[in-house]
Amino acid sequence: MDDYALSVETADAELPPALAEYAAHLLRRAYIRANRLAPDFGDGRGEGAAGARDFQILDALTAPAAYSQQDLGERLGINRTTMVKLIDRLERAGQVTRARNPGDRRSYVLALTDDGRSAVKAMEPAMAAGDDRLTAALDPAERARLDALLGTLLARTPAADGVFRTGSLIAQSHHFVRRRIEDALTDVGLQARHFGALTVLADDACSQQLLARRLGISEQAILQIVDDLESAGRVVRERDPADRRRYALRLTDAGRTALATARRAVEAAEADMGRTLGTEGRAELKALLTKLLRADV
Repeated sequence: MDDYALSVETADAELPPALAEYAAHLLRRAYIRANRLAPDFGDGRGEGAAGARDFQILDALTAPAAYSQQDLGERLGINRTTMVKLIDRLERAGQVTRARNPGDRRSYVLALTDDGRSAVKAMEPAMAAGDDRLTAALDPAERARLDALLGTLLARTPAADGVFRTGSLIAQSHHFVRRRIEDALTDVGLQARHFGALTVLADDACSQQLLARRLGISEQAILQIVDDLESAGRVVRERDPADRRRYALRLTDAGRTALATARRAVEAAEADMGRTLGTEGRAELKALLTKLLRADV
């Protein structure tokens, strides 16, 4: 549920049943798929918008609301250092202006230029085609409902042209929900990535490689997660009885106790989502995301 070393190669693996119950995990998987299907407009080293992330920045700035650099970075899930570099490049290209925020001189307010609006218009057909591929499993009514639910979750209105950008909505919803899950887990001493691993291992001991595939992350990323959990005494590595050359990861009693506490925190955070969308809306969102993810694209 975090952006830790996303693995495009494994992101479309079958959803672990225990994690498929959580809208947060479904959003994360959909976010990875949206990234995979998004068009690439260049290598990102030149000036001006070059990819889906640049488009999301420019597209967000078409809204009448004024965003500081920090606020927009948080909304789009872009860390401060990366956001500065992206805005620097877009500003040099004349697509964005950056001025001191009169209400807070420590921050900058961003604004879209005419060239920025032209870039959004030029990129929009390719982005729309990516959204069409992303939502290929949904009929028009289902896609419209998914857009509406995500828009409600984010308190967003359609873009300036009157339509939602499904890929952008999924990305923003993923980051929005992830922040709340991370906040909910703070007192438990876990992060979302740890929760995902513990949840999968609670069903069955498995190898490190299989755990990475089930979570949709790289094997390099799973190393740090397992190290964290092993250091805390929540997971142990044991020889796999089916193959003595490999190790299997197993939850300890401490791991099961931590998972039970974390599960209550995560479910409370998801319940907050239900209060925004309504019980039926939350169920609809999960069903639509599950259908989207089961498509072979």
